[in-house]
Amino acid sequence: MQFLDQCKIYLKSGDGGAGSVSFRREKFIEFGGPDGGDGGRGGDIVFEAVANLNTLIDYRYRQHFRAQNGRGGAGRNRSGAAGETLVLRVPVGTQVMDETNSEVLLDLTRPGQRTLFLRGGDGGFGNAHYKSSTNRAPRRRDPGWPGEERWVWLRLKLIADAGLVGLPNAGKSTFLTAVSRARPKIADYPFTTLKPQLGVVRLDDEEFVLADLPGLIEGASAGAGLGHRFLGHVERCAAILHLVDGTAADVVGAWRMVRRELEAYGHGLAEKPEIIGLNKADAVPPAEMAAKRNKLKRAAKREVLILSGATGNGVPATLHALRAAITAAREAARPATAAAFSP
Repeated sequence: MQFLDQCKIYLKSGDGGAGSVSFRREKFIEFGGPDGGDGGRGGDIVFEAVANLNTLIDYRYRQHFRAQNGRGGAGRNRSGAAGETLVLRVPVGTQVMDETNSEVLLDLTRPGQRTLFLRGGDGGFGNAHYKSSTNRAPRRRDPGWPGEERWVWLRLKLIADAGLVGLPNAGKSTFLTAVSRARPKIADYPFTTLKPQLGVVRLDDEEFVLADLPGLIEGASAGAGLGHRFLGHVERCAAILHLVDGTAADVVGAWRMVRRELEAYGHGLAEKPEIIGLNKADAVPPAEMAAKRNKLKRAAKREVLILSGATGNGVPATLHALRAAITAAREAARPATAAAFSP
């Protein structure tokens, strides 16, 4: 299935049905009077977050969505049928943005979450509604109210426990393959990964979701390369696993470049817990790898783990450190989340 995390669609709720003008004309009824019914209400547009979806591809080839209009009223005081509600099912983590793609209108973060987005128009009154002691035969009826319409952007931000970041060809896809059942494309050239990949990591009878994000390059926060489009997925992650290519000549420069892009992008990415892994230990002599680790440790002022996604050396220790960071981040965020959803 093709991965799509951003698209623009047009939405319109249903128009209300028109009221009716009608009079009773039954035989032997001396005083008939008005009996025109009201029009039905137009259908609403509702967004629903669904757990088993992970792409917006359903909205790639169909971009216009209109809810059903309400039916018109009829004689014998018959009201028109209401239009059916149009439910748009999207992946968990989808944001509904305004037409300029700058303001968040709706954020769907929980499976099963349903939110009314556009209300249908009310139906018009029939002439029976205007009957009174001074107006015994009204001929007034109202048209239905129009529904709401607008263009919106749908933007998907994957909800993963941890995100894999790093420069192109740092070994992120190899690491994800080693720790999960995900099978991303792996090759020895940069930008092999063109779309985010999700994998479920099982560690000591516990599971967490790891997202492999396409490689960042210098200027990614300003739109260069693929990084700017996919940096938003890191916002949902509780922690970051930053893989640095151990075969690079300047591992400190490689680490700093990605850190600059995270800080420039904002949205709290630079403040997330970060686990640094010096990857590809199998391709570098141990003495050289130890020297690079010490340099990176002094620059980052935190512990640096040595690992090899290809051979599995150092991978369990990295996963344990990552899981501890995820747990600590979730515990810290729990009071704020409980306060946000409290009545």
